[in-house]
Amino acid sequence: MSSPEEKKQNKDNGMYPMRTVANLTGINPVTLRAWERRYGLIQPQRTAKGHRLYTEQDVARIHRVLELLHQGFAISQVGKILDRSSENIRVPSTGEEKDNWATYRADMLAAIETYDEALLDELYNDILSLYPDDLVNTRLSTPLLRELGQHWKDSADGIAREHFFTAYLRNKLGSRIHHTGLQSKGPLLLIACLPGEQHEVGMLFFAVNAVSHGFRVLLLGANIPLQQLPAVVSKRPCAAIVLSTTRPSDKVINEQLVTLVAQISIPVFVGGTAAERYREEISSSGAICVGFEMQPALQQISEKLLQTGEAENQ
Repeated sequence: MSSPEEKKQNKDNGMYPMRTVANLTGINPVTLRAWERRYGLIQPQRTAKGHRLYTEQDVARIHRVLELLHQGFAISQVGKILDRSSENIRVPSTGEEKDNWATYRADMLAAIETYDEALLDELYNDILSLYPDDLVNTRLSTPLLRELGQHWKDSADGIAREHFFTAYLRNKLGSRIHHTGLQSKGPLLLIACLPGEQHEVGMLFFAVNAVSHGFRVLLLGANIPLQQLPAVVSKRPCAAIVLSTTRPSDKVINEQLVTLVAQISIPVFVGGTAAERYREEISSSGAICVGFEMQPALQQISEKLLQTGEAENQ
């Protein structure tokens, strides 16, 4: 670790260590290193001890890389686009990225169909090293889960395949949340699924993104009785509660959620695939709907915590 004097000098010089850059951008250190080594997208400076330091220009470039990836460009295209954009040359998407994601899904599906966890892990790790978590979620993991769920009747082991991949993701995401979360210093979010909600992978995707942005998380998992949450936050003070749902009951939204919000003093956020359909009811309960998209949800949570002062109090 850098000395206090070195940290002060770095701050005074407008330089940021890798962990700070990871929190600012949501890009994990493994991916930052891959962008540097494999594609030369970022060229950080080094301290005398070899630690990477990034300028504000580097951080801005990372955000530009993210924009291009979300626009559909392949990581292999991004360097050329950044070079040409400095010359005011517009580079259209070739569709290569869309084909890349289709290839990634096909390769992982083949590993799932043969229950080859070693190959599945190798493929998944390689993709995670190149792309941000939210993009891997929306372009790869969620479509794969959807495909497996839609076609489970088409084969003799369709349910087994879906459960195999779900169990793999649960273990993988849980491990990443644990190891990354130990280094996080930000506000603590209690994250759980609404009562009756058994699908916790979406909750885990959100938690991975949260710790990547510097939050700490307290995970309670699937099907959590809302009446128990006030006791939890009384023992483990949190900045906010984030609840995930795919198909909530009217009683949970219109009664139990209302009671929870009335009993606690911290913000309650509700997200997931069903949140938008219940936006009006969620708002009426006093909770805050954050929808399904990870990055806008995290931004909304961050802004709310700054408004209420919860971020500084944790």
